[in-house]
Amino acid sequence: MSRRTSRRRTSSAVKAVLVVLLLVFTLFPAWWMVSSAFTENPSARTSIGIEGFTLEHFSYVLTDGGFGVFLRNSAIVALIVVLVSALLGLLASVAVARFRFRFRTGILMMILIVQMVPLEALVIPLFVQVRDLGMLNMLLGLIVVYVALSLPFGIWMLRGFVAAVPVEIEEAAYLDGASWWRMFRSVLLPLVMPGLVATSIFSFITAWNEFVFALTLLGGETGQYTVAIGLRQFFGEHSNEWGAIMAASTVITLPVMIFFVIVQGKLSSGLVSGSVKG
Repeated sequence: MSRRTSRRRTSSAVKAVLVVLLLVFTLFPAWWMVSSAFTENPSARTSIGIEGFTLEHFSYVLTDGGFGVFLRNSAIVALIVVLVSALLGLLASVAVARFRFRFRTGILMMILIVQMVPLEALVIPLFVQVRDLGMLNMLLGLIVVYVALSLPFGIWMLRGFVAAVPVEIEEAAYLDGASWWRMFRSVLLPLVMPGLVATSIFSFITAWNEFVFALTLLGGETGQYTVAIGLRQFFGEHSNEWGAIMAASTVITLPVMIFFVIVQGKLSSGLVSGSVKG
């Protein structure tokens, strides 16, 4: 065995060990959460395995804990936010990338500045606006706020994808007799699909996991709570219901994973379609 081969094997072994350590460090909290959700008494567990397998925590969370209502509310909010922000963001990005109009540069700068503002600084202004619109303690008010928070990032990212599409491709579609809508649907949309999927993932995670705005805008309207606020009820002043907390956290995590798996296929198909059409 040559010295060079020995060094390569040593380097590969070191990389493998580092990757395993990174995976353990990253996945251990998730394993602890899931295993605790199925453990009968998670506050007294003494190992990393499941001790006393039970589904009681999930049953309690979905029935007495009222998480069925919270999941429904979060699903409604997240899906509407994803659809509306994707549509508005795509149309706005096409406008700023393809058309020349007054204040175009100023609008782009405003979009960039909004992304730099800490979200905490927007809580009071947005609360006042939602209150004046009469949408406090309503899911509609929360949806409007989440769309407003998702649009700057979506427009800025999609603008780059739209600008990267050569104008000649669109002109060729027009020469072939395609209308603007046909060109948009058959040519431009497949090419910007990866960016649209990325922005949709961001919008979904924001709407699903956000806590501060949901707590501020929904107030004491328990029937309108999302899962992020509903999880708070299992934390007590003197003790916490760790089994219910871990079960609820697992339930909250599953839709995000499912959504990511679904759109991952769209992301791949968008990349392939874009490479073929480009």
